[in-house]
Amino acid sequence: MRPDQSSLTAISTAAMRAIEMEKPTDERICSDPLARKLIPAWYYAFMKRVTATRYAERRAAGDLNFIVARCRFMDDLLSDSMDQGLQQLVILGAGFDSRAYRFGRLRDGIKVFEVDHPATQQAKVKQLTRILGAGGLPASVSFVPIDFSRETLEACLPECGYSDRLKTLFIWEGVTMYLDAHAVDSTLAFVVQHSAPGSAIVFDYSCEQPASPLKRDFVVLLVSFLRSFSKEERNFEIAQTQIEPFLASRGFGRVEHFTGADLHVRYFTGKNVGRRMTTGYGIAVGVV
Repeated sequence: MRPDQSSLTAISTAAMRAIEMEKPTDERICSDPLARKLIPAWYYAFMKRVTATRYAERRAAGDLNFIVARCRFMDDLLSDSMDQGLQQLVILGAGFDSRAYRFGRLRDGIKVFEVDHPATQQAKVKQLTRILGAGGLPASVSFVPIDFSRETLEACLPECGYSDRLKTLFIWEGVTMYLDAHAVDSTLAFVVQHSAPGSAIVFDYSCEQPASPLKRDFVVLLVSFLRSFSKEERNFEIAQTQIEPFLASRGFGRVEHFTGADLHVRYFTGKNVGRRMTTGYGIAVGVV
């Protein structure tokens, strides 16, 4: 990504959560009341227009539904982890994630570390200060700016108070596909080597898929331009059949894997049963 601007991907993901919030309660897959307040109004309006034209469904059926199901899945896992004695939460590539501010239980002695590029983090803190007030940021939250091209988690997290003796959940949402293989391996190695037994990481990943031709309409060209401008390109994929041996070979003692179909069965019931789900992404949970 560009060193002087917020992540376009992070803004887009927050916009999808905000759009989901406009659905009736019984049709809403995930709930994030802060999402719309955290992102620029013009970009929210743009994404509303894109979804209204059903461009995303034509381009990649079910991708937007995966984004909201992914959020719900990781929210549920966080809740379960707190029930099981979570002591520390690390949000990798935090973007405009709002969990530290909408999960009240995180303020009850659980340390939270938001790790992200300085430009995105500065924009987020500015918005949070506007929303919550100058003294509204929870004392339990530490912001960890990191430029992965020059810095490492080993150097940055302990300096901010991270402890490798505490049971920790690492949330890595919407990030791996924009990294290279070395960065993915380095992050997973940190989790295995620097977290207490019972700690876990949850992340989504892009599955290896055959490329499909795209119609070169105006919206396609505009989105392509924004991606090029932001320098956020997709780099990393894993075959779904390989995710479990991939994590096991990197030191994780227990691995769980969830496909788009699994998420659809779990969350898209009742009025939502007809919403489509992509086969292009999966979610993995690795336990140390």
